[in-house]
Amino acid sequence: MYGRGVYRFLLSRQWVILTLVALLLIPTMIRLGIWQMHRYEMRTARNQLVSDALSAKPVPVERMTSPGHTVTTHDRYRRVTAKGHFDTDDEVVVRRRTNSDDEIGYHVLTPFVLDDGKVLLVNRGWIPANGPSQTAFPKIPAPPKGEITVTGRLMPDETTAASGIKNLKGLPDRQVMLINSEQEAKRLGATVLGGYIAQTAPEPKGDSPELIGGNPGKEDAALNYAYAIQWWLFSVGVPIGWVVLVRRELRDRREKAEREAAAEAEPAAV
Repeated sequence: MYGRGVYRFLLSRQWVILTLVALLLIPTMIRLGIWQMHRYEMRTARNQLVSDALSAKPVPVERMTSPGHTVTTHDRYRRVTAKGHFDTDDEVVVRRRTNSDDEIGYHVLTPFVLDDGKVLLVNRGWIPANGPSQTAFPKIPAPPKGEITVTGRLMPDETTAASGIKNLKGLPDRQVMLINSEQEAKRLGATVLGGYIAQTAPEPKGDSPELIGGNPGKEDAALNYAYAIQWWLFSVGVPIGWVVLVRRELRDRREKAEREAAAEAEPAAV
């Protein structure tokens, strides 16, 4: 009779493998959803920090950093001001940097000497690689002369670990790979404030260098939230799908058994 051992097919090799795969997928998808939710929370928190920094009034740079200071995530993008003058004699360029159109060029890093003699590193923006070769120092538009006030967004020192950029040695003169206050303090033989600023004002004449200190943009946290919901829906769908397959198998087996029973019940042809 059909009802006896109706679920025995679940012990077959095919169904054991299918069931084990389903049991493995459910916790995996739940964990992936949790991971995406953590990403959502991290990006949301970062976006809030960026929004707070963008809306905050600018403050003197020495209230936010000092020599040897590590700029924290909380202070990143904070608008700061500094009064002093540019030292173009010790200006360097940062190699392999892109602009808003993904063109490869340089960032211009110029020491800014404060009234008290300390040095603030100022990223004045992007310029194209317009030299005759990669070893030649590019032509750089001059900054304003004399004492001025600059405004910019405070940024942490760049490191290989954080940026993925290798700090290559043996580069051409006045070219660097990373913007790092400790490294520049050794090169300049001066007291340098920790981190650097991406200049936002004053704007350069002729729009060059191209300022990079504008709106840093926001990460798409909502996408991670959607992915989390998606993974959790998948985790719910796996057992539902398994039940559907089991019911379909039962139906097919029942119909087959009924056909076989009907065939046996038919009288033999004379």
